[in-house]
Amino acid sequence: MTAEQGIAAGPRKAKYTGLDAVRFVVLSAGAVAMLFPLLWMLTIALKSNNEVFAMPPEWFPKEMQWSNFVTGTKEINFWQTFGNSMFIAVTCTVGQVISSVLVGYGLGRLNFPGRRLWFSLFVGSLMLPGFVGMIPMFHLFTGLGWYDSWLPIIVPAFFGNPTFSFLFVQYLKTISVSFDEAAKIDGASDWYVLTKVLVPMAMPVIVTMVIFSFQGAWNQYLEPLIYIISPEKWTLSIAMASYKGTYATAWNLFMAADLIYILPMLLIFFFGQKFFMQGLGSVNSASLK
Repeated sequence: MTAEQGIAAGPRKAKYTGLDAVRFVVLSAGAVAMLFPLLWMLTIALKSNNEVFAMPPEWFPKEMQWSNFVTGTKEINFWQTFGNSMFIAVTCTVGQVISSVLVGYGLGRLNFPGRRLWFSLFVGSLMLPGFVGMIPMFHLFTGLGWYDSWLPIIVPAFFGNPTFSFLFVQYLKTISVSFDEAAKIDGASDWYVLTKVLVPMAMPVIVTMVIFSFQGAWNQYLEPLIYIISPEKWTLSIAMASYKGTYATAWNLFMAADLIYILPMLLIFFFGQKFFMQGLGSVNSASLK
């Protein structure tokens, strides 16, 4: 068949098998199961408080109560704590990603004495639970006068994250060293190689680190609960916990505020999911080599 005949014949139709149909049904069922809690939260947020406890449960509200989103945020100091959490989450994300990339580049590309030992220590530290250093860190930060401030939450983020450093090291294995060597032949420094050559190529894993770091900083509850006393310095996670304890019966208002609470995480994952899947796929393939 010539090229002209192929063009005339038009594009070939994809053939679907019974296995494809089963896969589609399973994935659709999984998607519905994942979305059901979010849709139920939205339904409760739009109901009146009497409809929330109606038996049998009603899937759709009789009248949309959009005012719940305004009233729900007024019950607590929502927007101030929202701003506090946003500042902490963004700062921690920037600190963790930058420091982890620097550590990952050093362990993955630079040759220095004890590199394997340091890499083993980083990987081994992943097996230690975070509660191990809680008491020593508390004594350290209180001794520095950082109690009732955001510093105990923000400062540790700028000292690297073992998980993110490991992810970056694994991703570097998928990038040929010839790129580094070519840049260094032209007189590039290690800083130039990292920032101008490797970072643009490693953007999928960096976006993955951003998503995980932002989610962890946005949702963290224990550290703010331990170190922060003043209500004006509370994060949104603490404010929502106090909301639930004080207004446990007003579930429609609580769900309305909770939907706004999870909105930043949904948005950052929605816009970064393409790079997120690429980053995890590349890291998994590098781990299997």
